[in-house]
Amino acid sequence: MSAAGSELFTVAAVARRIGVAPATLRTWDRRYGLGPSRHVSGSHRRYSDLDVARLTLMRKLITSGVTPADAASKALALKEKGGVPKQIKRKITKGIDSPELLIATLIRAANTLDHKLVEEIITSQIKKVGVITCWRDLITPVLIEIGINWEKGKGDIEVEHMLTEVLKRSLRINKVVLTKPINSRPVLLACPGEELHTLALHALAAALAERNIEVYFLGARTPISALSAVVKRSAPPAVFLWATMASNGDHKIVSELPKIRPTPRILLGGPGWKIEKCKAATFVTDLDHACSEITQAIGA
Repeated sequence: MSAAGSELFTVAAVARRIGVAPATLRTWDRRYGLGPSRHVSGSHRRYSDLDVARLTLMRKLITSGVTPADAASKALALKEKGGVPKQIKRKITKGIDSPELLIATLIRAANTLDHKLVEEIITSQIKKVGVITCWRDLITPVLIEIGINWEKGKGDIEVEHMLTEVLKRSLRINKVVLTKPINSRPVLLACPGEELHTLALHALAAALAERNIEVYFLGARTPISALSAVVKRSAPPAVFLWATMASNGDHKIVSELPKIRPTPRILLGGPGWKIEKCKAATFVTDLDHACSEITQAIGA
């Protein structure tokens, strides 16, 4: 601790904190003067809170596409230790207008595990263009690229896991709070069998909330008994089931749902379903299609 009571950090600690290699910090110190500014008697120099704030800004700017020299200039101009100033944060997330740059920035942020920048970009884009457009033009291309890299052995599994959890959180944060939904009976969303991939459900729930449509979100690994109980008790106007794996897209689930009146519209999404075996259901091709089918089902 310094005399002023603020914590001081080693190179290794700062590297872990902002997600870069210690060698990168030494390079930034040597080239741009973004090094540790405090000295403890009998020890190496240590990074102060302000040093860490500057390095955090440096990394965010580089991830968003700013050249290292320009990023260093802006980082050195930072005078407070509170992190990235709001006006600079807005430039980082709003100054990237083209989809290609946004996609590239998100991929770089995900690969460096910069969850805060991922969340900032997704949150701002959802507010700007809405859930469906953000999902189609930004989130889906990023997920595809991350998945391809992982399959080729060029990516790490932790990147995909981190990205998925941040996307879920961002969709929940941006979900509209409904006071007077247009549907009197909530729509049912679930992943049957052992399905664990719920990101598509979160996107659909957020997109429906934008349309003022209320849902029951049952989430991952919903057994047929739970699906049947909710259908009987709530008589949903529509039931949406997501399956990524064929082992979870069992067409028998559709036929085993309780027969009630009025009959709910059964919608299936994901590559796990065999369309030809689920003739009693409608297979949706994307998020926009799912929202349109559900909107029709509630009579809106």
